[in-house]
Amino acid sequence: MSKGKRLSKKQIAEMLQTLFQQNPNETFSFKQIFKTLRLDTHPVRMMAVDLMEEMAWDDYLSKVSDNSYRLNLKTQVQEGTFVRKINGKNSFVPDDGGTSVFVSERNSMYALNGDRVKVAYMARRQKHIKEAMVVEILSHKMDQAVGRLRVEQDYAFLITEGNIFVHDILIPKKKLKGGKTGDKAVVKITQWPSRESKNMVGEVIDVLGKEGDNNVEMHAILAQYGLPYKYPKNVEEAAEKIESGITPQEISRREDMREVFTCTIDPKDAKDFDDALSIRQQGKLWEVGVHIADVSHYVKEGSIIDKEAVKRATSVYLVDRTIPMLPERLCNFICSLRPDEEKLTYSVIFLLDGEANVKKYRIAHTVIKSNRRYAYEEVQEILNGKDGDYADELHTLNHLAKKLRERRFKNGAVKFDREELHFDIDKQGKPTRAYFKKSNDATQLIEEFMLLANRTVAESVGRVKKGTKAKTLPYRVHDQPDPTKLETLREFVVKFGYKLKTAGTKGAISKSLNTLMDDCQGKKEQKLIETVALRAMMKAKYSTHNIGHYGLAFDYYTHFTSPIRRYPDTMVHRLLTKYQNGDRSANQDKYEELCEHCSDMEVVAQQAERDSIKYKMVEFMEDKIGNEYDAHISGIQSYGIYCEIDENHCEGMVPMRDLGNDYYDFDERNYCLIGRRHHNKYQLGDPVRIKVARANLEKRQLDFTLADL
Repeated sequence: MSKGKRLSKKQIAEMLQTLFQQNPNETFSFKQIFKTLRLDTHPVRMMAVDLMEEMAWDDYLSKVSDNSYRLNLKTQVQEGTFVRKINGKNSFVPDDGGTSVFVSERNSMYALNGDRVKVAYMARRQKHIKEAMVVEILSHKMDQAVGRLRVEQDYAFLITEGNIFVHDILIPKKKLKGGKTGDKAVVKITQWPSRESKNMVGEVIDVLGKEGDNNVEMHAILAQYGLPYKYPKNVEEAAEKIESGITPQEISRREDMREVFTCTIDPKDAKDFDDALSIRQQGKLWEVGVHIADVSHYVKEGSIIDKEAVKRATSVYLVDRTIPMLPERLCNFICSLRPDEEKLTYSVIFLLDGEANVKKYRIAHTVIKSNRRYAYEEVQEILNGKDGDYADELHTLNHLAKKLRERRFKNGAVKFDREELHFDIDKQGKPTRAYFKKSNDATQLIEEFMLLANRTVAESVGRVKKGTKAKTLPYRVHDQPDPTKLETLREFVVKFGYKLKTAGTKGAISKSLNTLMDDCQGKKEQKLIETVALRAMMKAKYSTHNIGHYGLAFDYYTHFTSPIRRYPDTMVHRLLTKYQNGDRSANQDKYEELCEHCSDMEVVAQQAERDSIKYKMVEFMEDKIGNEYDAHISGIQSYGIYCEIDENHCEGMVPMRDLGNDYYDFDERNYCLIGRRHHNKYQLGDPVRIKVARANLEKRQLDFTLADL
């Protein structure tokens, strides 16, 4: 190898690195290294010895003896999750929560998105980013895939969208289950790619139907994330057997609140009403009850319905349908707090003064009878001054909610009013209108009382005397923002003339964030600053280890108010009942595991929901090719800019090649692209005029071009 042209130091370093990385568990003596790498002159051998010495100093190698080394497993080999990207910029996220590291395609060992892998870090090359190489695939996240079938003379393929696999999946003809070219199908992978064979082999487990059909596409989105799109027959049958009537004995065991004014306030198309509010005057105080469907009365731990609910962990809300956590008979009928029906509930009942200070509270199993089901829109009209049923009660609830909200922000809660994209849909599932749902007094009224109930329940278990250990409870926790991301945000907003505190108490930082949000309201850079600020935030999750909720500025917070659609709420109901009966603390490890599962499923459900929105977005824009719109830049990547149309909030991408005759550099810190020649700049938040170029339903992708180029 060292014959002819002499090897450079850089070449020898790369050879050594590859050798150690591909054999992470082996120790090599100098003799073996010289032989394997064919280093047969004294100078190159000495150079290799010096380099290994340097690599040991860098903690890349471990010195085993005076003349042998191995890869430093402590710092150089880690386990974690593989993230596959469409643009080939794959990454590895370590288990210890450290920063993600780039993995090139040639070093990925054909790992798939979400796989658990073992990687070896590559020695850092000068002026290069840190890289890792997959040395072992520990487990595959998915064992099934969704895509379009292509059936040829002798064989068939499943073509997956979004490049989740490097190669299409080969399907033997006899394993097609009747699927034809163009059908969407779910395929179970029976053979994974390896160094010997790059092909994946699979068999069809379900043919969903023809591509483009609304039901087929929605089922495909669910199947893609491993979410169920059918309810198991045996679980539905078990639900049918549940007795829906309420016995006098059950009522006698509960606090009877059937005579108190009670109402539900929900979106107009909701069917599962899991929370209701009651209000009555008690002397100078107001008694406000937050009544939650008593799901755990009907769904017993370990039952067939419970096992299915655990697996699902959450209801999934696609644009045109809900995939419920519980069978329909439970979520829309038996448990749902429908008007004029007696219902079993678990309630937090507050005594509040005129300033919404909690003077006293109790948590009790109750029975209620809702007087009225409101849609948010109706309540908003009444709050705006229109006459309506029980207007006085609604105005009082609104007054108290406003006081609670005011106090929450004063105590350091972070103001993030994120708008949600919604569609009006016709009978065929076709979107006819796209719009943003903004929060208003009616939605905030419900939100504040739910927050108060969740917080009170968490405090009732978690807040204990010093020196006493609190009993196990699943909390909803939210960590403080990432300090480095906060610092990036501070440096970034300075350019627009804003200030931000990044050091000091939790409260001081969140107040500073709120001031920033208020100051940029209505300004050109508002969207941009909100987006960057949101990225600095951590994600809320479930855990039995309480660290408080940063975004809400609560020391104790849990989820108690939606057991019909979230499993953690059901766990909280059960534990609360146990503890009220004097039982000892539940097994923390068991509940921590359930918390992790629920957090994971929440993320998966959100991804599926987002994909259904993307699909409807493309479908909505399909007949608008060639139209021009005012838009703003909503995202910037090294391969192009994302633009959101101002009028209907649909988002598409202008690929880099369509940005005019220049080469653009991606400035990640400042969220912009800068042209090398003409110094033209595209910044997140900038207004642009776009033209709709392509709408690809299969890829759920809209392509725009800039109209003014």
